[in-house]
Amino acid sequence: MTTHDLPIGRRIARLRARRRMTQQMLADRLGKSKSWVDKVERGVRALDRFTVIQDLAAVLRVDPVALLGRDALPSQAARAAVYGVDGVRAALARYDTALSGPQVRAAPPAGELGRRVRHAWLTYQHADYPQLLRMLPELLGDTQHANAAHAHVGSGDGDGAAELLVQAYRIASSVLVKLGEGDLGWLAADRAMSVATGDPLLVAAATVPLGQALRLLDRPRPALSVTIAAAYRTAPRVWRDGPPRDLALHGTLLIQAALAAAGFGDECSARELVDQAAGIADEIGEGHDRHWTSFGPTAVELARVAVAVELGAGGEAVVLHEKVVGADDWRRLPAEHRAAYLLDATRAYLRVGDPLAAGRALVDADRTAPAEVRLRPVARTLLTDLTRHGPVPADVARLATALGIG
Repeated sequence: MTTHDLPIGRRIARLRARRRMTQQMLADRLGKSKSWVDKVERGVRALDRFTVIQDLAAVLRVDPVALLGRDALPSQAARAAVYGVDGVRAALARYDTALSGPQVRAAPPAGELGRRVRHAWLTYQHADYPQLLRMLPELLGDTQHANAAHAHVGSGDGDGAAELLVQAYRIASSVLVKLGEGDLGWLAADRAMSVATGDPLLVAAATVPLGQALRLLDRPRPALSVTIAAAYRTAPRVWRDGPPRDLALHGTLLIQAALAAAGFGDECSARELVDQAAGIADEIGEGHDRHWTSFGPTAVELARVAVAVELGAGGEAVVLHEKVVGADDWRRLPAEHRAAYLLDATRAYLRVGDPLAAGRALVDADRTAPAEVRLRPVARTLLTDLTRHGPVPADVARLATALGIG
């Protein structure tokens, strides 16, 4: 097998050895841990951000394309999404409202903004990421302006202006994390945290994408710290007399904390946190989604699979997966949630050496929400791994061809 034909992790290991570098030396130059390098080289951790690949290429003194191989070049759809990300980046870099003041123009009506934020959430849940990226710059600007205007006149809770701005930042952070833009996702989540200060439930809602961004940036320990702190800060307020929608937010934070714990191998904490979330889900049931979390018993079972995959327990993950997708409530989850979960199922099948089942899960994800597969770097990595296992079924081959892989 030539270097070009190797999986990217083994290609990195071979190039590192040629440069006479240890894993620790490579980790130090990247600002990562030795464990991170080892997981990448063994294929346990996917390289789902092109900026990280560029950093690796610079340290190994090769062109990023040579590191990736021609099979992993971005597709036309992925390149088009970059322009949408640039628009959101520009919106996050604007400070005109803060500098010029809200009096320059009238703020949009709260009712109109509320409808637009809801539409943005639904667009996200349908995984129409290109459309969402087109919507976000103006939505961010208008919600920033409305919040500043209400703060300027001191109008109480601002007709919910602060909450709408937090939601806009949450949506931006969530889609940026999907597309592998961890730094920008972190920035958007941090902005949400700043706006939410003083309102424990808003802070808790903003913490969800913050934890996701930190995990993408390979910072699972800080992700665990912030999510568990937010979960337990809200617990006394919502546990005894809080509405189910707020309990759902509490449970979502426990799931995020569990995924973070699994990210650095703390199996005991990860499983205990999922069990706590399951207890909440069993109490409140499905359908309490005011905070746009999709939390419920089915979401918790999906999280069990994701935690098992992260812990390296592929066999357990496969068994759990095949139970959960047979449940009636599985199809009621948003398309984004189901397709994202199917990427975890793909990883599980690859872990147990079943590329055919992995291919079926990936194709099912593409049928459920095409952008989840065609625009996410982690999905491209999984598809590239599949094509390197040898001949693939026709539907997997068609998907690879559509993405310019193979």
